[in-house]
Amino acid sequence: MEEEFEVPAPHEHALEEHAEVDAFAQRVALMTAILATIGALFSYESGSAQNDAMFLKNESILKQAQASDQWAYYQAKSVKSHLDGIAAALATDPAQKAGFASDQARQDAEKNEVQAKAKALEEESRKLGEEAEATLKPHHRLSLGMTLVQIAVALAAITVLTRRRWLIWCSAAAAVAGLGVAATGFL
Repeated sequence: MEEEFEVPAPHEHALEEHAEVDAFAQRVALMTAILATIGALFSYESGSAQNDAMFLKNESILKQAQASDQWAYYQAKSVKSHLDGIAAALATDPAQKAGFASDQARQDAEKNEVQAKAKALEEESRKLGEEAEATLKPHHRLSLGMTLVQIAVALAAITVLTRRRWLIWCSAAAAVAGLGVAATGFL
């Protein structure tokens, strides 16, 4: 009985060596996947904060436009009241004079209501503007945290490609810094 021996070619031996699982590369790949997930969460939260702030800012602008409309209406009422006052002063007929005077009193009362409404709209606009600014604050921190996490992912990829193990520490430092900066966005 004859036994057969298989002699692998040199390239087959090299392929088998590369097929073995590299534990270091696997750990770096896992770290990269976790960082990418965290980065995606930061990106989502950052975009959400930015969208909320834009919505509030638009509402603030809308309220300011409504206040501006009310101030224009107030000016119209004021002009009408002055015209009624002038007409009352120039009128010689007591009935006309009384009619213009009552119109002037009505215009003044309406003018005061319009003024109060305009002031309330301006205050609402101011509050919405402040709320928009407060809502936007986390966006800046989350964006910076996301940038640092992206740097960490890039350094991890360079670590695997160059096999320079010291780069993993730079990647970890960037990741920790990114997590820290992003965490301050929630404070």
